[in-house]
Amino acid sequence: MSVTNSATQGAPGEGAKLPAHETVYQQLRAQILFGELAPGQAVTIQGLTEALNAGMTPVREAIRRLISDGALVFQGNRRVSVPLLRSEDIDELGFVRKTIESELARRAALHITDDQIDQLEAIDTALDQAISAGDVAGYLVQNYSFHSGLYACANAPIMADLADRLWLRFGPSLRVGRGRFGTQSFPDRHKDILEAMRQRQPEKVALAMEKDVAQGMEQVSQGLGRAN
Repeated sequence: MSVTNSATQGAPGEGAKLPAHETVYQQLRAQILFGELAPGQAVTIQGLTEALNAGMTPVREAIRRLISDGALVFQGNRRVSVPLLRSEDIDELGFVRKTIESELARRAALHITDDQIDQLEAIDTALDQAISAGDVAGYLVQNYSFHSGLYACANAPIMADLADRLWLRFGPSLRVGRGRFGTQSFPDRHKDILEAMRQRQPEKVALAMEKDVAQGMEQVSQGLGRAN
């Protein structure tokens, strides 16, 4: 299994053309995941059809799926928005993320190959470059790619799917946090994860991931002007 960028996953095969409803879903999902739609920002269904250059039916289907994922809420008057996180939501998301993602990291450490670690290291290098350039959008994409690529190595598809759905819930608010504080440096937990992976120490990998999740959720909390 190779490390892949889950931001672009979904095609049934290389070069395969996705159905219109799946293409629209992936486009809208990426906009939510990387904070292009801000929490609380209401958008109309008609506005989304124009922005995505898509038909009403696939847009409605994408919205239905994203509401089911918890990534959108219906506001009435044919409007939807990304949910605003409450303090309780942040606490709950942090607890569930630490539980699931640290276990995914631990399992990945048991299966990952040297080539896959090299791929993750390359993603992390791109992430560092985005931080140095003050590129918030690039940081968010590479950060997600690192985590999703790592979890894909865990051979635990149910937990990986749950983790991915959680990212849809806090991703937009992470954009708010990074927008407020910029790409200033924080303790580099990814380097700790990669080093522990090289050393084949799964428990150390899990602990580093738990600290990385806690750090990310603290950014979310601070970005929304709340203290855990």
